[in-house]
Amino acid sequence: MASGKNSKAVRDARAAVVTQRSTPWGMIAGILVVVLFAGAIFGYYVVQNNAKQAKVAALAEFTPTADNKDPSTKIPGVITVPYTGGQHVQPTQRVAYTHSPPFGGTHDGFWAACNGIVYPTAVRSENMVHALEHGSVWIAYNPDRITGAAVQTLAAKVKDQPYTLMSPYPGLDQPISLQSWGHQLKLSDVDDPRIDQFIQALRTNQYAYPEVGASCQALGPGQFDQDNPPPFVPAPPVSAVNNTTVMPEIVAGAATGAVPDAAKGATPPATGTGTGTGTGG
Repeated sequence: MASGKNSKAVRDARAAVVTQRSTPWGMIAGILVVVLFAGAIFGYYVVQNNAKQAKVAALAEFTPTADNKDPSTKIPGVITVPYTGGQHVQPTQRVAYTHSPPFGGTHDGFWAACNGIVYPTAVRSENMVHALEHGSVWIAYNPDRITGAAVQTLAAKVKDQPYTLMSPYPGLDQPISLQSWGHQLKLSDVDDPRIDQFIQALRTNQYAYPEVGASCQALGPGQFDQDNPPPFVPAPPVSAVNNTTVMPEIVAGAATGAVPDAAKGATPPATGTGTGTGTGG
C-alpha cells in the first residue's frame, strides 16, 4: 500500500510540474508590454492634444477679425509704421532703410520666397521686405547670439509654414527681431510667447498688409533663387540717397495703396524710377 501511495504522490507531483510548465508566461508578458505601450501612447496623445488646445486658446485673442483688425496692438514691444506699398527698385539699386531690419517701404521688384523657408545665410533686405508686402512674417536673428538649439527652436516655427521666412541678420541689435509689413518686435528669448502671438496676429492678416492674396512661391533663377539668394549687405545711410543707385525708404509723392503683382516673368521698373509694378507690389 505504501508503494501505491508513493506512486500516486509521484504522479501528482509530475502533474503539478506539467501544469506549471504549461502556463504561457511569455504570452502574458507580451500582452502586458502591449497594454503598457498602448497606455503610454494614449497618454502621450492626450498630453499633446491638451497642450495643443491650450496653445490655441492662448492665441485666440491674437486672431485678426473684422472687430479686431490688428491684434498686435495687444503685444508689448511692437512698433508700427504706416508704409506705402508698390514702390520698387532694381536688383542693382539699394534702399536707405531707417530701421534694421527693415519692415516696409521701397523694395526690390522680386520677392524672397516665403513659404516656410529657413535661409541659412543672410539675404538682401530689399527682397525680404517685398515678402512682407505679400503678408509674410520674417524672423531675423543675430547669428552671434542665437546659435545651435535656439536656431532650431525658431526654425520649427517657420519650416513648412506658409507665409513665413527666417534668416540670420548680422549686426542685429537684439538676439531676435520679428517683421511683418509695417510691424516689428525685437526680443531676446526664443521661448518668448510673443513670437507665436506676433505670427498669429500678423501673418496673412488681410487688414495689415497691402497685397492680400499675393504669392510667396519661389520665383527661380534670374529673379529670386531661394537656393542662391542675393546676399545681405548693410543698408546705406540716408545721407547716401541720390535717387539713382540709392533710393529712399519712402518715395516722396508715391501713391498710397497696393500695386497688384504683375506676371511672374515681368521685369522690375527702369533704373532710377523707384516705383512701378515690376513683378510685385
